[in-house]
Amino acid sequence: MSAVRDAADRVPNGLIVFGGTASRSLTGRVCDYLNTKPGRAVVSRFPDGETLVKIDEDVRGHDVFIVQSTGPPVNDNLMELLIYIDCLRRASAKRITAVIPYYGYARQDRKSEGRTPITAKLVANMIAKAGADRVLTMNLHADQIQGFFDLPVDHLTAAPVLAKHFTHRQLHDAVLVSPDVGNIKFGSDFASRIGGELAVIHKRRIDGSQTVAVNIIGDVKGKKVMMFDDMITTAGTVSEAARIVREHGATQIFVAAAHGVFAGPALDRLVSAELDEIVVTDTIELAPQVRDRLKNLTVLSVSGLVGEAIRRIHEHRSVSALFVS
Repeated sequence: MSAVRDAADRVPNGLIVFGGTASRSLTGRVCDYLNTKPGRAVVSRFPDGETLVKIDEDVRGHDVFIVQSTGPPVNDNLMELLIYIDCLRRASAKRITAVIPYYGYARQDRKSEGRTPITAKLVANMIAKAGADRVLTMNLHADQIQGFFDLPVDHLTAAPVLAKHFTHRQLHDAVLVSPDVGNIKFGSDFASRIGGELAVIHKRRIDGSQTVAVNIIGDVKGKKVMMFDDMITTAGTVSEAARIVREHGATQIFVAAAHGVFAGPALDRLVSAELDEIVVTDTIELAPQVRDRLKNLTVLSVSGLVGEAIRRIHEHRSVSALFVS
């Protein structure tokens, strides 16, 4: 990885990685992987809430990556990302890659009823219009969002990182449970990586923050249950799924997700669910109260995965191998 740093020092189109305020810790770990230092920039806020980004080093002719999750507060972080991209474009960066570990608005990917927007597409348009040349993201809520962009998208999955953790746990008599029918593909991916049977929770959504698990397809009696989802937002799906698998005889319950959003009543629900372990990655930086309240929380880093993807993009090498690793 030192070759990447040396190349950035030698040639005008070298690699520079900037970190937005929502992803500074992850950016630091990514830069450690790449054996380089984060790009220098200052982000400030005006009294009325406006955001100002000032780049403090020369980016003209360079290959620039800006790492910024658009998690809570979604609108502030998204706006900062757009301003960062515009700032880099006006500073004559050769290529700008928006690295978005967590893509906000991803659940608004279709018109679920009349007179509603498709905001995931709107956000994609805004990122392209701001001046991004490509996007690197992870575990989109819906794969088809890749097609919303009129520019190249590299879509990573946190499955290798999460699967490695549970493989080392050596959980015998384990059943992998998909907390809803729409997440079967994600659950099947884990089943193929770590082995075990697959069960599915059939649920019914009451509103945007509450779901009710109706039944379970599969046998979990006397088993250790591992539930995987792309994100934990209000934890309605997870808490209901935990309740129903416990009622069907599960002995232990482990929950894992790529993105720990933890919004609204999530912490209360997760504490009440009495889970054996909650595992998320560092695509979203967690507030201190999350770690304080969730004593059974494990946070895994995707910095190696993201860093390797950045290195391959910079060197014009295939990223596809990371999708299936």
